[in-house]
Amino acid sequence: MSDADAQATRTPSSEGPAYYSHPTLMRSARGREWWTVLHPPYTMLHLSLVVLGGCLAAPVNFARLGVSVAAFFLAVGVGAHCLDEIHDGPLGTSIPRRQLVVAAIVGLGGAVGLGVIGLFVVSGYLALFMIVGVVIALGYNLELFRGRLHTDLVLIVGWGSFPVLTGYFAQHATLSLASVIVAIFAALVTLLQRTLSTPARELRRRTQSVQGQMTLRDGRVVPITKAALLAPLERSLRILCWSGAALALGMLTLRLVGH
Repeated sequence: MSDADAQATRTPSSEGPAYYSHPTLMRSARGREWWTVLHPPYTMLHLSLVVLGGCLAAPVNFARLGVSVAAFFLAVGVGAHCLDEIHDGPLGTSIPRRQLVVAAIVGLGGAVGLGVIGLFVVSGYLALFMIVGVVIALGYNLELFRGRLHTDLVLIVGWGSFPVLTGYFAQHATLSLASVIVAIFAALVTLLQRTLSTPARELRRRTQSVQGQMTLRDGRVVPITKAALLAPLERSLRILCWSGAALALGMLTLRLVGH
């Protein structure tokens, strides 16, 4: 077997509901569960889009940018992800429901509190962004309104376009054609993340085993296993999340240097 074949069939971290819930990350089982609930790679990608929107045009008010990132971390990284676990427990954690509820309230409440400050500092129109954000977080993750907001379209707009537009508006109290175009880019990035993560979750959380083989043109037979299918999906997700962070860091550095 070649090095490439060995890499493809090497078993990824199959313990836990996500590749970032590996037991070596934290000694405490409860700590690992909270780490997984916060979905650090996806939260990082989401916050990168906030930074991208905030740094899209100069000048950049870094205090506003910091508050924008904090608000989205509370609303999505904490609030929305806890709501998702409260609703149907996709991660199968043992975290008590009461703790998840408290975390969700603190997350969303903290984000709204920061948004209220923005009403006086930025613009009263920021209230529209706050309302949309709360409706998306509650409607999507709790599948309210008979699940009408629990769709891929709401996901890619709410987790992709919305942070870019909000980050930009928090800086300039208006939107621009450029911000809308970048918001479309962010939606496509989120769609890509969704396209990769959906089969990865299916393999990791619901699939017991995979059997089969692939016959190459040179006659070699390569086994098709759960590990072989999962590895490229999760490696692509890692690359995607870190790529978003690198882009955001580059934009932030550009504005800092020119500040």
